[in-house]
Formats: sequence, structure tokens, C-alpha cells
Amino acid sequence: MTDRFYDVVIAGGGFVGQSLALALAKIAPRGFRIALVDAEPSKSGDAIRDARASALSAATKNLLSVLDVWPKLAPDAQAIESIEITDSPLHAGLRPHLLGFGDDELKEGEPSAFMVENRDIQHALAAVVAEQPAIDSFTPGSITDFESDAFRVVSHFATGETIEAALLVAADGKRSQLRERAGIKCVSWSYPQRGIITTVTHTIPHQGRATQHFLPAGPFAILPLKGNRSAIVWTEEKDRAETIIASNEADFLSELTTRFGNHLGELAIVGPIQSFPLDFQVARNFVTDRMVLVGDAAHVVHPLAGQGLNIGMRDVAALTEIVVEATRLGLDIGSPVQLEHYQRWRRFDSAFSAAVMDGLNRLFSNDNAPLRALRDLGLGVVDRAPALKRFFVREAAGTTGNAPRLLLGESF
Repeated sequence: MTDRFYDVVIAGGGFVGQSLALALAKIAPRGFRIALVDAEPSKSGDAIRDARASALSAATKNLLSVLDVWPKLAPDAQAIESIEITDSPLHAGLRPHLLGFGDDELKEGEPSAFMVENRDIQHALAAVVAEQPAIDSFTPGSITDFESDAFRVVSHFATGETIEAALLVAADGKRSQLRERAGIKCVSWSYPQRGIITTVTHTIPHQGRATQHFLPAGPFAILPLKGNRSAIVWTEEKDRAETIIASNEADFLSELTTRFGNHLGELAIVGPIQSFPLDFQVARNFVTDRMVLVGDAAHVVHPLAGQGLNIGMRDVAALTEIVVEATRLGLDIGSPVQLEHYQRWRRFDSAFSAAVMDGLNRLFSNDNAPLRALRDLGLGVVDRAPALKRFFVREAAGTTGNAPRLLLGESF
């Protein structure tokens, strides 16, 4: 006998899980009920020590606007006004411009991307989720097991409590326990690299410019934040990264400056310095009986283009559209027909995006001079082709092709 009954249970209260709960609460017919289960207690204010910032695509901004989250983020969101890409050895005296995107490509109506600090996204999502009577939050809470039949899925908490729903959504991250419990295998590997992130101030304004230096150890991104601040996303060889992280602040700043350059003046570190492993992972299936995978539970990509969260938001938009339309028609939202629709819509796109990020990382993360000459030639050709550059920007914005309506800013 279950204790509570819901239409959808979402395991995982990260950005993707909260956004899905909000989308269903705001768009599904009246009476639709959502359980949002998260193992981590909610944090606010100074309790959040997170050096990360996210590049939100125009499509993700559209989705968050429909969910009434974007107005809370807009004051702290930095539009990316231009992008510069270079490819050079680590100690090059000059990092020549190879490919750039400026006003002509990035501002066809509005900026194609915005930088927002993760703590601001967390605050905004949590505030709007708390206002939704259709969402019951179980925090802290953990679903350790589930079982399904032709009519329902029963989720079991570590406490022994159970809840029943038509659909269970695994949004519990790249080490998803529910994915493992369902026996869904992944195509995955770890990179011989680590990511390093922090926030810096600089004496010269960035003018909204994002810079991507392709260096032999991996890409080094300088991403503009509000004020004279930038987020650093630094890919480094694993052993070297561990040495850099263990160094004192002066030595760390010296290593950072070698890669950053002096184009923005004097640097100072103002955020925590954090490091994380880099992995490739795509689930072989995104669905099983009455359960679907979203976000990092379904796919993990290299961070070189900052698309991980945006790909997860595409999962949110697609699953919301499928669930809401099925509910309005009186159909079973957890049926194989509905779940296969989601898998067809999302699996190829996610796998393709992951493969592109992996290919770019492998192509550029080396010090092979002939290969550098070849790829730089290719970047130069793209730089001189405005129509091709606009195509790439539109693709990155996430609003082309068979995009779900939420990504176009449309409620339904």
C-alpha cells in the first residue's frame, strides 16, 4: 500500500529536476501532481559555495522565461556580446585570432547566450518551485528502489516510505542510482584531463566578450560575468591539474595568468578554486518501464562549449511537451508509446552533441604542429564565411530544427 499518489515523481532536485517540476506544474492541466525528491537539503545565501557559472543558450532563456524564472535571473545575467577563439602553444607570446563571432552573428534579435552564476540559478529556481502548490518537495529524501507494472510505478525511499505515480523521472546525476537499478548501461569513458574552475576580477572591462583558448592540454575558457569579473573553465592534464590545485595562491595565479594573458589587465582570484573529473557518458537507453532519464543521468558531455545544462533543458522541454499533451488527451503518460516518443526525440540529439564535444576536444587538445596548421586553416575558412558563422550561432542557440515549444518561448 503506497502512502501518496502522484502523476510524476522526479528523483533529483538539481537544475534539470527543478525545471521539469516547474514546467509540469505550470503547464499541465489543473490537478496534476508532482513529487520532487532530492537527497541534498536546500541551501541559500552564503551556504552555497559554488565557483561554477553556466552559459545559458537563448533556448534555455526562453524556457526559463515561460517558467517565470528568468525575471529573477535577468539582473545578474551577462549577455555574451562576442566570442573569440584561438589555437596556440601554452607559452606562445601571441595568441592570434582565428575565429570570432560578433554583433552580426550573435545579435539576430537578441544575444544567443548569457552567463549566469550557478548560485543565482539555484536561488531563482528554488524560489519559484516553493510557490507551486502542485509540487510536493521531499528534501532531504532519497529513492533507493522502484518497481513498476502496467499501470503504475512505486518508488521506495530509504526510510521505507513509498509513493506511487504514473511516471518516474531519473534526474539524479551522472552516477544515477535509478539508472543503475534499472539496468541501463552507458557508453562512457574518462578523459585524461581535469576541469578547474574559479572566478577572477580584472582591471579592464571584458565588454561581454567570451574567449576560448585551445591549448595543448585542453581548452581554456574566459567567460564574462557581471562587473569586471570572469568565470574560468580550465581543462588541464590530470597530473598537472592536481599539482596546480595543490599550489599556493600566488603560484596558482601565475599559472592562470600564463593562460589568461594580460588583455584584461591585472587579475585577482575572488571565487573558490574547484576541480572535477571530465567524463563522456551517454545512456544506451533513455527509457525503461515507466521511467525516463533526463539531464546528466542520460548524458554527460565535455564542458568545452558549455552545453551540458542546455542539453538537459532540451530534455525538460521535450518531456514536458509529451507528458502535457498526453495528459490533455487522457492518455497514460507512462505508457511505452509516450516514452518511446521521448527517446526518439532526445537520444540522437544528445548522443550527437556529446560526440561533437568529444571530437573537438580530441582534435584541439594536442601539440601536433601539422594538425594545428590544418585545424587553424579550417577555423580561418569559417571566420571568413558569415553565413556559416550565423548557422553555427543559430544551432548553439538551440531554437532550430524540431525544437520543443518551450525552447521557442511558447507555452501551450
